[in-house]
Amino acid sequence: MTNLTSLLVANRGEIAVRIFRTARDLGLATVAVHSDPDADALHVRAADAAVRLPGAAPADTYLRGDLVIKAALAAGADAVHPGYGFLSENADFARQVQDSGLTWIGPPPEAIEAMASKTRAKELMRAAGVPLLDPVDPATATPADLPLLLKAAAGGGGRGMRVVRDLGALKESLRAASAEAASAFGDGEVFAEPYVERGRHVEVQILADAHGTVWALGTRDCSLQRRHQKVIEEAPAPGLPDTLRERLHTAAVAAARAVSYRGAGTVEFLVTADGRPYFLEMNTRLQVEHPVTEAVFGLDLVALQLRVAEGAALPPSPPEPTGHAVEARLYAEDPAQDWRPQTGVLHTLDIPGRVRVDTGFTDGDTVGIHYDPMLAKVVAHAPTRAEAVRALAHALAGARIHGLTTNRELLVGSLRHPEFTAAQLDTGFYDRHLAALTESTPDAGTAALAAALAEAAPAPDAPLAARLGGWRNLRSQPQTRRYTSAGTEYEVQYRPVDHPGVRLLSAERHLVTLEVDGIRRMFHVKRNSNNTEIYVDSPLGAHTLTPVPRFPDPQDRTEPGSLLAPMPGTVVRVAEGLAPGSPVTAGQPLLWLEAMKMEHRILAPASGTLTALHAVTGQQVEFGALLAVVQEEPQP
Repeated sequence: MTNLTSLLVANRGEIAVRIFRTARDLGLATVAVHSDPDADALHVRAADAAVRLPGAAPADTYLRGDLVIKAALAAGADAVHPGYGFLSENADFARQVQDSGLTWIGPPPEAIEAMASKTRAKELMRAAGVPLLDPVDPATATPADLPLLLKAAAGGGGRGMRVVRDLGALKESLRAASAEAASAFGDGEVFAEPYVERGRHVEVQILADAHGTVWALGTRDCSLQRRHQKVIEEAPAPGLPDTLRERLHTAAVAAARAVSYRGAGTVEFLVTADGRPYFLEMNTRLQVEHPVTEAVFGLDLVALQLRVAEGAALPPSPPEPTGHAVEARLYAEDPAQDWRPQTGVLHTLDIPGRVRVDTGFTDGDTVGIHYDPMLAKVVAHAPTRAEAVRALAHALAGARIHGLTTNRELLVGSLRHPEFTAAQLDTGFYDRHLAALTESTPDAGTAALAAALAEAAPAPDAPLAARLGGWRNLRSQPQTRRYTSAGTEYEVQYRPVDHPGVRLLSAERHLVTLEVDGIRRMFHVKRNSNNTEIYVDSPLGAHTLTPVPRFPDPQDRTEPGSLLAPMPGTVVRVAEGLAPGSPVTAGQPLLWLEAMKMEHRILAPASGTLTALHAVTGQQVEFGALLAVVQEEPQP
């Protein structure tokens, strides 16, 4: 048995905070590592000690295994936990940790290596009798093979994946998938297999010790995905026949035994509409969605990882599961704008209710450009699936999230969608329903009225005469305020005690109570620190309002056809042959921007001529930077 005393987490954000929480409970000292942008991040503040990794980009910081090991030794740590992502599935790093005399909180490097390449992993699984999809050679693919799914052989998280429905697009899709995989994982190998329409993504959590015991800790359904990344996960996977559930458990245990696995891991399957399971991959690490399994089995998987690493034996069988758990990933992104990630200051993150919130942020923290835009994981556990889904949707609907556009409304709409509540789950959910789930939020007019009334309310410490005089019962000229919300401008005209269709009950700087159509509603109003945005939260929805200045700045205008950077990032490539004077067609990809671990296409807004090109490959650009200008063709 090894007796651990101090743990370094080779990660950042919510997973580092979550691991530190368990380490503290077990009496372990904790060590964080951080990049320069993360110097004041929550995971740094949560640790007993922290070591700087100079730089900003992951390649210079969290992916530098040599620096992480050096930090662990310097801080006196005797173990390293990789979390998920970054170096968590890097066999060479695991070996280097062990060779340095440190304890590796993860599976043996040989097991990581065996499963690191999806192509090699499938060969092992075939030998172990685990069901597989047959691969397709892209060079000989025919229309009968379509649709195809291109996948990076290394890594995960949806990077290096493309669905191909047209053979004419196969060559470019292969090139793009390979380039993205090489950038994300340092390995550009890509393979192809049949793309199963309306399949379910079902996985089995496993936990194994060094004494021959392997637990299959139930199933999870992770079918609701965007860009092949999971959005909502739940345990157990609903609606599976007992025979299928048992087959999945048996296959997962066989996969673990085939590579002499130890620690926590996940075996992922694709289940077809007619109930046939196929092995996808094995994640040799802790999963983002591990809390739903923890909730259902009443376990702390991180604590069990640490005990297994110390040499402890698991009981012969796991505890019995109880109830149902659902997790939603709250992202700083705009689902209506091709899932565009958001950066900036998170002024408020407040999620009420009896839910578990794992996050790496607190009020006032900044969401930067270098890392994944996930703000939090929110988990509800209840005796039944219906209760857990309802509790999670209610908590998210009542959350106050200020400063950044998020996918909160999408999550609430997804959880309350008839298909989801009926457990009709498959990976095509957002292909079918995204447009409806991202329709404009309810009219912001009443929210604008509440903001105007809050703005007009005297401060609590104002002189008595001012506080009384502000609400005299006099008919006078209405006051006017103008705001924009989601691209729509609202002009509010109001009198202190006379609002058509709405009755004012009370108004303070941060809380306005209105009677709307006979129903009393409370509107919580908050301004950001720069007074440039107003956030209004109520049962009618959450709205971000921008006050409209009386005299707009003429410098705010841009030339028609200007393509501005939608976020800070790096130009990773420009369309071949593109130059000023080139003809372009509407929707044509002109250049690709990499930000927050994803590539984003910048498309021509209309057909016409490229009159200016300011972007070059490798260039770092700020939000709003002018990238190119397209002069639209005159209409006949």
